[in-house]
Amino acid sequence: MRILMIGDVVGLSGQKTLLEYLPKLKRAHHPDLIVVNGENAADGRGITRPIAREFYGSGVDCITLGNHTWDKREIFDFIDGEERMVRPANYPEGTPGQGYVHLKFAGGELVVINLMGRSFLSTLDCPFREADAILKKLKGNPPVLVDFHAETTSEKLALAWYLDGRVSAVVGTHTHIQTADERILPQGTAYLTDVGMVGPYDGVLGMDKELVIKKFLTQLPVRFEVAKGRNQLNAVLIDLNSATGKATGIKRLRLDDDQPWFE
Repeated sequence: MRILMIGDVVGLSGQKTLLEYLPKLKRAHHPDLIVVNGENAADGRGITRPIAREFYGSGVDCITLGNHTWDKREIFDFIDGEERMVRPANYPEGTPGQGYVHLKFAGGELVVINLMGRSFLSTLDCPFREADAILKKLKGNPPVLVDFHAETTSEKLALAWYLDGRVSAVVGTHTHIQTADERILPQGTAYLTDVGMVGPYDGVLGMDKELVIKKFLTQLPVRFEVAKGRNQLNAVLIDLNSATGKATGIKRLRLDDDQPWFE
């Protein structure tokens, strides 16, 4: 089984970049399932129903979210009906939406769990204990991919070690910078601290660089806007043994104008 996990899609330029490169990625790497983090897809904050529909129409199998899940109020009108969209599972009980999803395809199945870290983010329920609770509910020991939307590298790596051998992969999102620490842990769990982002290449985490610099210089409130110009796409390929759910390979993908696409 091969999973293509694509990093945080930022704004309209991120949407366009995803739709441009996804057919090429599918032809080159033949993934069985495609998972995309879409929490920044609408103007850099949140997601809308039309964007989600466009992603699914392009071949995306599952959309994960994060700390900007609720930034577009219309999400409350549709998230409960989205069978392939997951928000962080460690929001309190009764929160709209779902924290994990069971995907089935011709060659097998995959459970996708979305969790959010607590260091420098909202104080949600414990992601470690929430992962335990979800895994206890699963039947048949299916392969499991965890999108851990968290700020600190230590919290991400700690969760990966905690879940080593119990899930197939732990992939970090949120920081928008792809890390170079992909590995398979001793008990068979693939790990990458952050998969990176899709969208503006010449900004700061996808935002207009001049506005971000102004914020740092003045310490005054600044309304960030999605940057313009060149774009990038960051993703990771994860190969799993379908019978055991253990990872057999992990490879980072990075495309931008300095590293153009080669068929």
